[in-house]
Amino acid sequence: MRTIRSVLLAFLILAIPAASFAQFAVSVAIAPPALPVYEQPMIPGDGYLWTPGYWAYGNEGYFWTPGTWVIPPEVGLLWTPGYWGWGGNAYAWNGGYWGPHVGFYGGVNYGYGYGGRGYDGGYWNHGAFNYNRSVNNVNVTNIHNVYNKTVINTTTVNHVSYNGGAGGINARPTAAEETAGHEQHREPTALQTQHARAASANHALLASVNHGRPAIAATAKPAEFNGQGVVAAKQSGARYKVPENRASAPSVASKAVPKSQNSAVRPEADRNPPAARSNVPRPPTESSKPSAARPVTAAHVQPSPRPQTPPRLEVRPEAAPRPATEAHVPSTARPQAAPRPVARPESAPRPPAEAHAQPEKTGHTPGGEERPRQ
Repeated sequence: MRTIRSVLLAFLILAIPAASFAQFAVSVAIAPPALPVYEQPMIPGDGYLWTPGYWAYGNEGYFWTPGTWVIPPEVGLLWTPGYWGWGGNAYAWNGGYWGPHVGFYGGVNYGYGYGGRGYDGGYWNHGAFNYNRSVNNVNVTNIHNVYNKTVINTTTVNHVSYNGGAGGINARPTAAEETAGHEQHREPTALQTQHARAASANHALLASVNHGRPAIAATAKPAEFNGQGVVAAKQSGARYKVPENRASAPSVASKAVPKSQNSAVRPEADRNPPAARSNVPRPPTESSKPSAARPVTAAHVQPSPRPQTPPRLEVRPEAAPRPATEAHVPSTARPQAAPRPVARPESAPRPPAEAHAQPEKTGHTPGGEERPRQ
């Protein structure tokens, strides 16, 4: 009974398709950049299959995962690339997978056999893969199972990297692709996973750094980002604009201030020299502003309009400027200034004290002798 149960359990496991990596794994509100233009590196040996590059998403935004040649996990399996698809409120990533047939990959034209529908880069024949030389960079000296077949793209040739949404590719899966999507699938190999992790850790592959033109666009083998097998992008698919960080959007306090409210535009009173300022509040009338035709001094500052102001302190336009002295400034104009002694014209000189002193009275005795003064 235990043996029978084990056999039945194994049968059920085989009958249930493996978890498809076409399930949504990541969703982003910003569309991915366009696909860069690059040359496919030379195939490293027989048995390798091409897996195109794609834009992945990490903590720092979109980064490029270079295309590379990979040994499939099993003979007879083909690679279905992943793609970004619009889900109604965000772009969701549909991961790639291995399977007996190529399924739907969003109609994205990845090139080199992946023109948006199926795969024209080759096929399996009795355990050996035959390569189409028209879309694969194959060295015929080392690999002999090759053929030539012109590939005609039935889809619009562009570099858009996502399906649906604004500016996305308008493609829907065919009946054959729907069937392939329900077949048993295999997850990416360990080398493919290592390749993707190495790309996520490479700062130069960030779209915000390379602006859609990565220096490592493709590699001959997975996770090998140095050496002769590395190919740089020839150009970006389209001009890439780094998305603005919503957290750094200008707040109300940091918005542009109208010219009348800008702190750089000072009020009229602040434009006057310090000597023309007064601590006494004055109404902002034209008569209280100093004339711009002559320098403003303390002698020409009018105090606040008061009915008791003496006429002699009134500043008249025709009066010639006279030196500013503290005597001409009313006390109300300088409330905080310390009082100074006012210079007054000196009176006629007075004789010294000795000149006005009366001669001392001396007493004389009847005999003519001087008597001491009491």
